[in-house]
Amino acid sequence: MSFAFGVVLFALGILVSVSLHEAGHMLTAKAFGMKVTRYFVGFGPTIFSFRRGETEYGLKGIPLGGFCKIVGMTPQDDDVEPGDEKRAMWRYPVWKRTIVMSAGSVTHFGLAIFAAWLAAMTFGLPNPDRPTTEEQIRAEPAVIALQDCVLPDTTYRECTPSDAASPAAAAGLRDGDRITSFNGTPITNYGDLLTVLRTASPGATATIGYERDGQTGTVETVLGTTKRPPIDNPDGPVTDVPALGIGLIISTPGLVTYGPVEAVGATSSFIGDMAVATAQALQRLPEKIPALWTAITGGERDIDTPISVVGASVLGGEAVANNAWEIFVMLFISLNFFIGVFNLLPLLPLDGGHIAIAWFERARSWVYARLRKPDPGRVDYFKLMPFTYVVILIGGVFTLLTITADVVNPITLFPK
Repeated sequence: MSFAFGVVLFALGILVSVSLHEAGHMLTAKAFGMKVTRYFVGFGPTIFSFRRGETEYGLKGIPLGGFCKIVGMTPQDDDVEPGDEKRAMWRYPVWKRTIVMSAGSVTHFGLAIFAAWLAAMTFGLPNPDRPTTEEQIRAEPAVIALQDCVLPDTTYRECTPSDAASPAAAAGLRDGDRITSFNGTPITNYGDLLTVLRTASPGATATIGYERDGQTGTVETVLGTTKRPPIDNPDGPVTDVPALGIGLIISTPGLVTYGPVEAVGATSSFIGDMAVATAQALQRLPEKIPALWTAITGGERDIDTPISVVGASVLGGEAVANNAWEIFVMLFISLNFFIGVFNLLPLLPLDGGHIAIAWFERARSWVYARLRKPDPGRVDYFKLMPFTYVVILIGGVFTLLTITADVVNPITLFPK
């Protein structure tokens, strides 16, 4: 029940975000005197509508977005009524059109920033000092977390009765113990433990020194067997290696909370890091298409592949079902930020495409004026329609791939 509630709640959050996106276009357009004739939440058949002034507001039957109609977005639009010619959007200065067309993305950015600021003061933002790279993780003290079993391969899954028990647990080690030696070799960090462990043999008896609550001790255990690539080559061949059945407890907290003032700086840093990550994700989109196809055709789903609104809503449901509200909010923040950036790409029919054309027209007029040539006028959008259709087709195929992958082979944050 909580999973379904989380899915619906996240989907509703997306719908509200997109509706506010369109409201950003509408409000800025009205502020500049442009004529807005329609503002609707959803698509398809109209459930209800009402008119206030010159604008019709309403709700459609398919809750998958929204739209607002601004009169005369391009010179080729034929929706300008007699007497409204001066109010057509394309006649306004380029800076005003830029504000109107970017208002949707600005709304998404505002939602992401506000949600991140609230998160910073409640459950916290990701700790920038927490180790994330392999080198940083290996430098952590060897404080262990016991695993339920030793998995025989590299695939993460739940333990089964046929899986070997954790040798560390069988020896009496506990969560939070710090390993200090292995077969007489001193251990100063987790990397030392991994390196020394690989020098042993599967099935051999190992002597392990540890520290618990300030007290030292020694235990013996028979090492298990698992399959892993070489430590210094994660893409190398997988072979049988010894296993203790442990993980690492990182001492640095994953989330940090802040006061209202400190949260401003923390939010700025967090959003800056997200901007870099989003730019990198956009650059990797083309290379992720084969990975999506692999997931659809029965291969393993790469957790780094894109997800659709369907997949994001499912992850939101998982987060709520596992009482991980911080993940729910982080998904909401990252999705809004990504939509805001994506919508500014200089491609039609995205808002960024309209902005790019407006500034191209302005730059071209400036150049022609300096060359004492007649102004070439406005861009003919009809000539750009083939390129627009290509963008729509590619976007539609990509969306279909992500939705299909999210249905047949979804990413999960909490494996069962």
